[in-house]
Amino acid sequence: MIKDKLLVWKFKRGDPDAALSVYAKYRDFLLTLAAGLLNDRSSAEDVVHSVFVSFAERIGDFELTGSLKSYLSVCVANRVRNINKLKSSNNVDLKAAAAVVSAAAGPEQTAVRSEDIARLEEVLKCLPYEQKEAVMLHLKGGMKFMQIAEIQEVSINTAQSRYRYGIEKLRSLLNEGPVK
Repeated sequence: MIKDKLLVWKFKRGDPDAALSVYAKYRDFLLTLAAGLLNDRSSAEDVVHSVFVSFAERIGDFELTGSLKSYLSVCVANRVRNINKLKSSNNVDLKAAAAVVSAAAGPEQTAVRSEDIARLEEVLKCLPYEQKEAVMLHLKGGMKFMQIAEIQEVSINTAQSRYRYGIEKLRSLLNEGPVK
């Protein structure tokens, strides 16, 4: 967190390396989060780029009071929510979504991860959006239920329930085999 505060401080003073460091540090994480929420790699990239552009435009007024990772995660989740509101249909083709896989892994590990990620994406599309958002923000975003409740504008109990029901459904779907 101290490193993030230093990066934001440098970024505010016009250091281009600080801006690139923030982007490089959180890009893959935010892309994975957005792709998980949107089920579309291309749209996820647009969301992440848009969030970073907005962040850069407002850096002069920005004050980091908590985790930069959490702040950017909330920005991505809010942007995804706005996109979903604009869509006339809730059906999204997951086949277009590509998994974000680490380049450091070997070919065998990459293949296994790709299969696992594809299976997880397949079952994630079966969750209602609110549950998927709660699961992704808690597990991938590392957010506490209080933060998720604030983002979703619900009580903490509702946020916890959405997470619990989402995890139960994911377990059930993953244990029963291919999704139809």
